[in-house]
This record gives sequence, C-alpha cells and structure tokens, in this order.
Amino acid sequence: MTAFSSWRRVAPVVAVMAGLAAGSVTAQEYQWPRLLVIGTPSTSTGSFASTNGWAPVLQQETGMVVRVVPTGAEPERYNRLTIREDIQISSVSASEMRFQIQGITGYAAMPAKSMRMIWHHNDTPWGFVTGGKSGVEALEDLKNGGLRMAQAASSPAMTEAVTVGIPAYLGMSPEDAQSKIDYVPTSSYGENCKSVVEGKADIAYCSPISSVLSEMEAAPGSIRWLAMPADNPGWDAYLDINPMLVPSEMTVGVSTAKGVPGATSNFVYAVATDTDADFVYNLAKWFDESFDNYAKTHMLAARMSRDLWRGYLDRTPMPVHEGTVRYLKEIGVWTDADDEWNEAAVAKMDAWIAARDAALKEAQEQGVELNFENPEYLAILDKHTKDLEGFRSRL
Repeated sequence: MTAFSSWRRVAPVVAVMAGLAAGSVTAQEYQWPRLLVIGTPSTSTGSFASTNGWAPVLQQETGMVVRVVPTGAEPERYNRLTIREDIQISSVSASEMRFQIQGITGYAAMPAKSMRMIWHHNDTPWGFVTGGKSGVEALEDLKNGGLRMAQAASSPAMTEAVTVGIPAYLGMSPEDAQSKIDYVPTSSYGENCKSVVEGKADIAYCSPISSVLSEMEAAPGSIRWLAMPADNPGWDAYLDINPMLVPSEMTVGVSTAKGVPGATSNFVYAVATDTDADFVYNLAKWFDESFDNYAKTHMLAARMSRDLWRGYLDRTPMPVHEGTVRYLKEIGVWTDADDEWNEAAVAKMDAWIAARDAALKEAQEQGVELNFENPEYLAILDKHTKDLEGFRSRL
C-alpha cells in the first residue's frame, strides 16, 4: 500500500482535529498531502495538455508537489488508480468509466473497483477523420468494402466504437463489418489518429482538440471530417453501443472539424471511492475558487467552470464523490433531486461491483482462466451481470 493510499483512507491528524472542532475541514485548516499524482491519457491528448496547464497553479497555491503522468493505455491508468494506487486522480472519459465499471471487453477480467467523479474536466468533441486527399466522402462508404479503419487497441471504448458502434450506425451486421471493413490495430491514441495521414488507414476515430490533430491538419494534404448528422436514424443504434455520448456539432479544436456534426464525450476527474472526503472537498473548492487563475492556461481548462460542471450533473449517470457533494451543497448548487439521482447511481455502481466480484470469485473457484477473450469466463460474468441496468447518459 502506498503512502498516499494510507492518507486516502485516514485523514491527517490536523484535519481530524479540525473536523472534530468544526464539523468539516475548511481550506484554511486543511493540510494538503505532500504529493499528488494525476494520471491522464497520452502526451498527444488535450487531457494531458490541459491538466499540465492547471497543475502548476495548484502546486503554487497549495504547496503540494503535483505530478502529471501520461499513460497511453486506458486499462493501465485504471489499474494504477484502483489497484496499484500510484496515481490519485485520473482524467477519464465517461464512456471509458462505463467500460471500467461494467467490465466491458478489455476490463472484463480486471478487478472491479468503485470510483467517483470529483469535477468536470472537459466536454470533448469526437468524430471520424480521413486524409484530405483520400477518396472517402462519408462513413457510408464503409458499406462498399475495401476501406481501412484504425482501431485504438489502447482503449476498449474506442475499439468498441469502431468495431461495433459504427457498423450499428450504418445498419451493418457484425458479419458484414468483418468482411467489408479492414481494421488496423494501433498501439496508442496518437498512432491511431496519425494513421490516416501516414497512409496506414483510411478513417480514424479522434478528437479535434488533441495536439496530434493540429499536426495532422498541417501535414501535406491536411485532413477532412466525416459528418454524423444528429437526425441520422443510425444514431439510435450507435447510442445503444455508446450510451455516454451526446450527438453534437464540433465547435472547438482544429479548424477542419468546426461545424461538422459529431459527438460529445465528457471527460471527468475521477478518484477511488474511498479517497479522503476532506481532500476531495478542498480540491473541489480549489477548482471552483481558483478557476480564474487557471482558466487561461489551456482552452480545455476553461471547460472546468462551475457552470459547465453543474450542466453536466444534469445528465451524467455516474456518482459524485461525497467530498464534492459537500462543497456543492455548501455553495447552494446541489439539490435534493441531485441527492436522489446520485444515491441511485451509487447503488447501481455498488451492484455492478458486487456482481463482478462474484463472477471473479466463481471463476477462480472453478479454475476458469480469467481472460476477457475466454468464452467460459465471459459466460460466468454474463450470468452475474445480465440482469443489471447499464450506465447511460440521462438525456
């Protein structure tokens, strides 16, 4: 167990004494931990860049040593947050968080761990990009066969978006998709996106706010984005596969994406559920009160405002940490209705964790290999989880 995880479960003596005296620990009384490590996606992402924007401000204002650690593979960052405990906060998309809790694809055989949101990171636009000189005109061209789709093996959520979600959006059967779409595995998010300007793939699933997209836009031939109009009937099927997304026009990021219909996937900062409530309370307070001090450090840092966080709370299905709830109640932006849906979200997450724990235990007792590609194990997992309701945006 790391030093931080010990602190995570037991508040510092100073904090405890203040809590006994005043009922909660104020920012003035609070003793920040010596070190805070924040995990983000790879260096080519807006998540990494924007976190690097506000982290030095947090360090200067609190005295903590704040480190930002990029981890390209999503399952590895989840492991570092919940199992290894060598990062304390993770920047993660709500879509990926759903995969982690429900044990979808690459997460199926990993230990199930409860998590909570502590603050909104950004509302990330996503879309499908192709080379500027490619012959691809629309996603529907995939139905004709012969096109290559990049597959980001580093992210189970991104993998399912292209291997299951897009075929569903296009009305293709799994068999048609396998026979007509040539999937090109890539080892990282950056490699996934760059594949379309390097001639390795024809279409890739990317976010226009990522720094790698600026490089791609400046490459010979540039890039183009393939529209997903909100009124396309394929959205119903696509959202069944990607229920955390919201259809929307891309308005930020590289110029080639602006005005093109795509989707929004919210990123949040998440922690393990047992993270010390006083720490989360004071961090939430800092995010809010110091917003003007860090908002201009990166365009995505400006998406961390209280107002945008409040707006996201009206549609997120994921539970919020008790420390953040305490702060939001204190400033009058958390309602009785929020208590109701948050309690339901906590119960839903608890049910998923319990079911997955039971599946792992049964598989171990029966000597079944814990592998997300093992049909025998997946049958056990399905038996324990098939009656549970999945997480889906509250649209």
